[in-house]
Amino acid sequence: QVQLAESGGGSVQAGGSLRLSCRILGRADSEDIRCMGWFRRGSENDLHGVAAIDMDGNTDYSDSAEGRFTITRDNARNSLYLQMTALMPEDTGVYYCAAEHTYNCYARSTFHFQFDGQGTQVTVSS
Repeated sequence: QVQLAESGGGSVQAGGSLRLSCRILGRADSEDIRCMGWFRRGSENDLHGVAAIDMDGNTDYSDSAEGRFTITRDNARNSLYLQMTALMPEDTGVYYCAAEHTYNCYARSTFHFQFDGQGTQVTVSS
């Protein structure tokens, strides 16, 4: 069982930046966290894959996140990050960190991953 804990959410104005962090709690089989990513739950419970990164550092982004967000991971520290810039009101939602044992590591798949955390709220005002 992989346990994930997100942090770093908050309220910002449009154009601002936030950095989300995700910590893997306890021990995790490296294969279970081969692919990690972020997805967002919107106000109407709509789910959106945001970004994904595999164990080798290969990344994938949604069209909306491309060029504005950067996903990174620190395997030695069992941590995942999402640097978000040029935030827009439509980025508002609860952001979840997720992990999956898969070689098909795509942003669009992240909300289907086997493991995810409790989420952290991001609110962007216009």
